[in-house]
Amino acid sequence: MSGKNEFLPDWANDPPAGGSYRSIFKWGAPDAFKHPNRRLYGMLKEELHLSDDDFRKKRALGNQPVALDLSCGMEPEQVRRFMDISGPENVFSDDYARVKCGTGKTLEEALRLRHGAPVQAPDLVVHPRTAEEIEKIVALCARDGIPAYAYGGGSSVTLGLRPSRGGVCLVMTTHMNRLVRFSEINQTITVEPGMTGPQLENLLNNAPDTLNATRRYTCGHFPQSFEFSSVGGWIAALGSGQQSSYYGDMADLVVSQAYVTPAGAFKTLDYPATATGPKVNDIMKGSEGAFGVIVGATLKIFRYAPENRKRFAFIFPEWEAAVSAARDISQGEFGMPSAFRISDPEETRVAMRLYGIEGTPVDRYLSLRGLRPQNRCLFIGSADGERAFARNIRKKVKKICKRSGAVYITGLPVKKWEHGRFTDPYMREDLGDFGIIIDTLESAVTWEGFHRLHQGVRAFIKSRPRTMCMTHASHFYPQGTNLYFIFIAAMTDLEEYLEFQQGIVEQILKHGGSLSHHHGVGKMTAPWMEAHLGKAQMDVLRALKRHFDPNNIMNPGGTLGLDVADEEKRRLLPGGS
Repeated sequence: MSGKNEFLPDWANDPPAGGSYRSIFKWGAPDAFKHPNRRLYGMLKEELHLSDDDFRKKRALGNQPVALDLSCGMEPEQVRRFMDISGPENVFSDDYARVKCGTGKTLEEALRLRHGAPVQAPDLVVHPRTAEEIEKIVALCARDGIPAYAYGGGSSVTLGLRPSRGGVCLVMTTHMNRLVRFSEINQTITVEPGMTGPQLENLLNNAPDTLNATRRYTCGHFPQSFEFSSVGGWIAALGSGQQSSYYGDMADLVVSQAYVTPAGAFKTLDYPATATGPKVNDIMKGSEGAFGVIVGATLKIFRYAPENRKRFAFIFPEWEAAVSAARDISQGEFGMPSAFRISDPEETRVAMRLYGIEGTPVDRYLSLRGLRPQNRCLFIGSADGERAFARNIRKKVKKICKRSGAVYITGLPVKKWEHGRFTDPYMREDLGDFGIIIDTLESAVTWEGFHRLHQGVRAFIKSRPRTMCMTHASHFYPQGTNLYFIFIAAMTDLEEYLEFQQGIVEQILKHGGSLSHHHGVGKMTAPWMEAHLGKAQMDVLRALKRHFDPNNIMNPGGTLGLDVADEEKRRLLPGGS
């Protein structure tokens, strides 16, 4: 039991000051917070060899007003032309707007803003109102050689929003967030790219009232950034939601798209399937704004029946057993769970402490069953869909898990996870205030390569003293899954962090993982793209870039590795290749 007078850090509870750096890098809603509880705080001290004294004084907080030592690079006449297109009330060149709309949610960006040192900013921020306005803006940019960047919810964790060459930033969420068309017959919805996750789900979940439908629906896409990310951003980065094992990744959900590019505007066809050659619709998914600006998307939707959801959780005696069971479920051909997550021993230990299970009768019971704290692994999942379908998935999952030696611990841990699944990132600012970083990198991997990747990357992360590494798999396919590495360390030096992060990327590639599973590439991992895909495939992507954007004005500066500077490659990659 914690004593009443036990020390707890002075976690931030006040919204950041308006116009401050902190108001830009803080995760989520300005007035929302989630602090490490006493149990997690105690574990952090133990694992990182810290004491209460390390949590008495805060570091760089970023509370100062944004002041950008970088003037707008556009001529007054150019600014006036953008105002003529979208109205002066939708065009901004002040320091705060420029920094905010040129910044995502990478830890690198947060560390820079804490010290009031942003790297780049757009020259101008424009909030277009229609696709027609965007056509005029892109044409103007193409004519004058002005770089153009699209901004959705601002939740990129790959430097996808970094305006490396100034230019104009197009904010899509202000006006371009409308419903275009709903078809209950086709079971699709067409929206503008600035629509956020909550806006989309509100329309669909309440479809009888909002869309005059006969049923309620869901898109089934719930990334951790769900509350503050946009449809356009999901598509641009090829995102995956936390229930993708059943509903599909964003690549599966997009039926058709509308784009404005320097080479012209077009809309792909919305047939469920065609055999008319390689699909341009697929080419545009994941293009991260490098080919053009997405102005509309038609998405698949599903019947919404939360009353049918079946939740289940298990504790496995070891990681190998949990992975084997996950593969059996993924290849079982009886349907897939929607939420589906296995945590390795270190992440399981953190979860047991965080949820207050450690030291309880449940904990002792698990130990008596031979599930030792240093080896045990947590599995949480749920099944959606028609009632009998969801019930059958739970039945089949239970059978596979018990056959692998797992102990069923009810669906309560799933409810706890659902309650906090969108708010855990709020703790990043708390830890950052005291010089502790928490960050993630993720990769896709085949079943054959799973353990090699897990062991190799973990060994590198743990080779740094006093560093935690929690790992889970949470997106499953018959052919493989993903691994999500979460690392926590006491670290304040930006260069040390960047070197460590780059080392992890190299270990992912060395041990057979993909460069990204669901975060996209942006400019962060772009220098490794050619080494990862090979020159032949990169030549294809560059040919597409030359067609859609011959003057390289769309999100230039390294996106997707299409125009990474040679000196950047030499700095990061062995042999400079």
